[in-house]
Parts: sequence; C-alpha cells; structure tokens
Amino acid sequence: MSASQNSSENAALQQLNRLPIREDLRGRSPYGAPMIDVPVTINVNENTHPMPREVVEAIGREVHQVALNLNRYPDREFVTLREELAAYLGHGLSKENLWAANGSNEILQQLFQVFGGPGRSVMSFVPTYSMYPLLADGTNTEFIAGQRAEDFSLSVESAVEQIREHRPNIVVLCSPNNPTGTGLELAVVEAVYEAVATYNGITIVDEAYAEFAQDPSQTALTLLEGRDNLVVTRTMSKAFALAGARVGYFAAAPAIADAVRLVRLPYHLSAVTQATALAALRHRGQLLANVEDIRAQRDRIVEKLTELGLKPAQSDSNFVFFGGLENEKEAWQALLDDGVLVRDNGIAGHLRVTAGTEEETTAFLTSLEKYLKG
Repeated sequence: MSASQNSSENAALQQLNRLPIREDLRGRSPYGAPMIDVPVTINVNENTHPMPREVVEAIGREVHQVALNLNRYPDREFVTLREELAAYLGHGLSKENLWAANGSNEILQQLFQVFGGPGRSVMSFVPTYSMYPLLADGTNTEFIAGQRAEDFSLSVESAVEQIREHRPNIVVLCSPNNPTGTGLELAVVEAVYEAVATYNGITIVDEAYAEFAQDPSQTALTLLEGRDNLVVTRTMSKAFALAGARVGYFAAAPAIADAVRLVRLPYHLSAVTQATALAALRHRGQLLANVEDIRAQRDRIVEKLTELGLKPAQSDSNFVFFGGLENEKEAWQALLDDGVLVRDNGIAGHLRVTAGTEEETTAFLTSLEKYLKG
C-alpha cells in the first residue's frame, strides 16, 4: 500500500470515528476483496465462463416484459420463483419450503435478524466464510469462533463438544467450506443438528458451492424432513453464473420462511431480479453445462500444485485452497505482476484460487510455476 493510500484510509477512519455509530462497530473493517483490473481475475470464486447467448437473450426477454410494469411493486411473495426453485432442488420440496433474497448474504442476514440479536450468539468453525462475523456484528449477535483441526477438518466429536460448551443459538456450517473448499460429511451435520436441537437452536448449512461437490448427492437437503430447525442455504451466483444478479435462497420447514417474513423488507426482491432468476432456472441445462468443466479445471489445479510440491486441499467447490508457500504475500504479488489475481485470505502460507476457464487456469499455473522456480 502506498503512503498516499495509507494516509487517505487513516483520514477516512478518523471521519468515521467522529460519527455516533454503535460502539460495538467501532474498529471493525467492512468485507472486501481487492478489485483490480487484470487479465485473469480468479480471486472471488465467480463462475468465469461467459453467459451463453441463448440465456442472455432469454433474460432480456423476461426483463423486457417486467419493465412494462416497473411502476408497480413486484410480487412480494415471488411465488413463481419459489416454485421453480423447489422444482430445481427436488427432494420433495414445495414453494412453502423455499425463500429467496438478494444473494445468500441477505438470506443469512435475515436468518440472523430473526434467530439472533442482542443476548444471542452464532457459532461457526474458522477458518470459514468471513461474512459470518460481519453479519453477526450487523445484527448485534455475538459471534463465537469454533475451531477446526490443523488440517481444517471438523469431526463429529469436536463440533458437538464445542456446541455443548458454548450453547450458541445459531450454528452455521459452511459445506463446502470457504476458504478451504472441503465438504462436511452428513454425519457431522446430523450430529450438530441434534446437539443444537436439545435447546431449540437453529442449524444453518451454507451450501453455496454444492453443485461443484465431488458427490452432489451428499447434500443437507436430504436431512430436511423431520428437522424443523434445519436450514439449507444456496446461491445462484456460482454454478448459475449469476453473481451480478444477486439471488440467494434457502430450503427449510415452512415455519422458517414464515419467521423470516417478520424481518424482511417490503418487496425486497425486485421484479427484475425475479425475472432474471426465472430465466436462468428455465435454462439451467445450458448454465450448468459449465459445472463439469469447472470441476475438471479444479482437479487439474490440485494435481499440478501437488506436482509442484505445494499442499492443495481436496476441493468440493469451484476453487482450490493451497498451502506450502514460504511467503504467501510475495507469491500473491508475483502472480499479480503477471496479471493473475488470486485471494490472500490472511492464512499464513496459503492462497486460494478460483477454477476458471482452461485459459485462465493455464495462466495461473504457468505464473505460479515460474515464481516457485524463480
């Protein structure tokens, strides 16, 4: 960071501290990954494959239709979208089990608003998605950082022991986990649910990357029946390549959706967003066709990094978390100098890279190999 940038940030921080913000928000930093214009941007787990023209045209037609009535509020209950989401997920789900919002972050925020709050707590097992503690801050919910093993795994015994010690009102399990990419065995989800259910807590399984799993059938959706306090969250940002549209959703017992209605903003899901999501769902065959290619590039990254003497985690997601670097910040900068932007999650010796197109993957592997040999 340059001296001028540092001075500018210090000035902005001083101005912020002069405002009468909540005391528990002072000193906090907002979520953010570097946004740098380089040829290969593979740092935020986007689906980097171009949107198929047929889908672009279908979205255009749907948006054109709703644009004729943008002077009116959208369907507050977005019934058609919930029906389409239920059809996509299967597992006997109906529209009553589905809820959607502006990205899975808003889904999580709504869940924290209704089940968290002052005097309540949420636990997740770090390292994990960095938005969880920020969402906890925003909803005045205490965040409890549970621990993982040295290899970033989470066992039934460890998870249950920590839950019994802290008794959080909400437990969030990220599977596949971000930033490590590792999926949880369903036995862990079941055990966590049973532990939390003893005191009527809520278990959330964040499955943002579920479509990329080595075995997509191993989803917590299979556990929903008979578990009224279980929520499975998903997103259309990754496999559906709709990061710019901001569409997230959850599946749960109908009462969970009713609870979230207590805190949702009026007409929170715009008509344009609904139209875009519907067009994508109705053309999911074309969009999901890229998933296999992304999996192949992910596995290619794991194989090559292993050959280079690094330590990649076996990934169930569209990215690879790898260790074995002597200086991860130097490696990050060397890649950036070559026009390749990856993610430094602040974990010593580790970086994370999104599995992009074949060309993007080649650029990353070529640059990294050059750095390691240099």
